Amino acid sequence: MSPQNPTVQNPTVQNPTATTPAHGLFTTGTPTDSWTVRTALPVDYRVRTVPNVLDPANPALARAGAPAHGGPRRRLLVVEAKVDELYGERIRAYCTAQRIEHRILVLLANEQVKSMAAVFRVAEEMDRFGLARRGEPVIAIGGGVLTDVVGLACSLYRRSTPFVRVPTTLIGLVDAGVGAKTGVNFGEHKNRLGTYHPAAETLLDPAFLATLDRRHVSNGLAEILKVALIKDRELFGLLERHGEALRSTRFQHPAAAEVINRAVHGMLSELQPNLWEKTLERAMDYGHSFSPTLEMRALPELLHGEAVCVDMALTSVLAARRGLLDPVECARILTLMRRLQLPVHHRLLEPGLLHDALTDTVRHRDGRQRLPLPVGIGAGIFVDDLTPHELTRAVHELHSAAATLTDRQADEPQRRSANADQAA
Repeated sequence: MSPQNPTVQNPTVQNPTATTPAHGLFTTGTPTDSWTVRTALPVDYRVRTVPNVLDPANPALARAGAPAHGGPRRRLLVVEAKVDELYGERIRAYCTAQRIEHRILVLLANEQVKSMAAVFRVAEEMDRFGLARRGEPVIAIGGGVLTDVVGLACSLYRRSTPFVRVPTTLIGLVDAGVGAKTGVNFGEHKNRLGTYHPAAETLLDPAFLATLDRRHVSNGLAEILKVALIKDRELFGLLERHGEALRSTRFQHPAAAEVINRAVHGMLSELQPNLWEKTLERAMDYGHSFSPTLEMRALPELLHGEAVCVDMALTSVLAARRGLLDPVECARILTLMRRLQLPVHHRLLEPGLLHDALTDTVRHRDGRQRLPLPVGIGAGIFVDDLTPHELTRAVHELHSAAATLTDRQADEPQRRSANADQAA
C-alpha cells in the first residue's frame, strides 16, 4: 500500500549559536530558543494473495520482507499453538526446503492472554535469536490476536523491527492482518495498548480456512459484513447469495475469492488515506462503538466478530428508527446475520453497559461520538447526537426482533416439512 508520493523534507532548524550552515542542517537566522522539525515518513507495505504459501517449492514466504540484496536466510517464526498442531510439520519442512535457519516460538494466543506478557515473551525470543535489525523479519503465523501481539513486539524491539504476517483465520485475512495497528488488551479495555506498525508484507492463503471451525468462519464473516453494510452493497448481495455456502465450505467455494478481495479492497481503501487515524470519523469503525466493551465484559463468551455483529444489529435498528434505513432493509440485515450464524443480541446489552461503552468511545474519538450509522445498505454517515433514551428504545426493539427471528428459525423445519408434503 503506497500513499501518493509523500514528501520527506529536511528540517529547517534555527540555532542560537550557529551562524553558518553545518552539513546542510543548520541555517542562519535570528537566534531563538525554539526549533520546529518537519518531516514525513513514507509508508509502503504489501498485502497479496499467495495460494499454497507453505508449498516447499513456493519461495514467497522465504522472500517476504527480505532486503533486495538478499543475505542469509535467518527467521524467527512465531506460530499460534493451534496452528502449530495443524501445520507445524509443514512449516518446518518448508523452512528446511528453503534453507532457512530458523527458530519457532509456539504461542498460545486468545483474547484472555492478549497482554503485554505475551509481547514480552516474543521480545525475549527475538533477543535470544539475535535478530539483525532490518534484514531478518519475524514471521507471524496465526490469527488476529497473534499477529497483533507479534506486531506490537516488533514495533517496540529496537524501536522498529520488520515482520511478516501469514493470517490463518478469516478475520485475520480480511481485517486484523491487513491494517497498520497492533495492540493488546489492558485492564478491562480492548487493545488499549498499541502502536501503528504495519507488516512489511501480509500473505493471504485462503487454504488455511479449510481447517477453521465454522464458528470462527462466522466470526470473520461479521467483519466482511461490516464492509458490506457501510461501503459495498454488492458485497452484501454476495453474502446473501453465498454466505451460508461460504460458511459451510469454510470458504472453499467459487465465490470465496471475490468476497475476500472485495472485503480487503474496501478495508484498505479506507485505511490508506487515514492510516494514522488523524481523522477520527472512520467508516471502518462501524460495529466498533459498543462492541469493545461488550466483548471484554462477555469474555470468553463472545468472539470479536460476534460482538461486532451485535453492535451492527443495534446500530442498524438505530438507523431504521431515524429513517436512514428502510425497515425492510433492516430486516434483511438481521436475517442475514442469523443465516451466517451470528448473534444479533446479547444478554449484557443493557443501558448501563451501553452508557459505559459510549462514554469510552467518546473519549477514544476525542470528545465526540462520531458514531457510524448505515444509510441504506452500502453507505453511511456519522452522528454526534445519540441519546440514552434513543439507545434504550433501540435495545428493546432489537430484543423483540431477535425473539421474532428465533421463533421463525424454530418454525423453519416444520414449514419445510409441510412444503415437502404438499409437493408430494
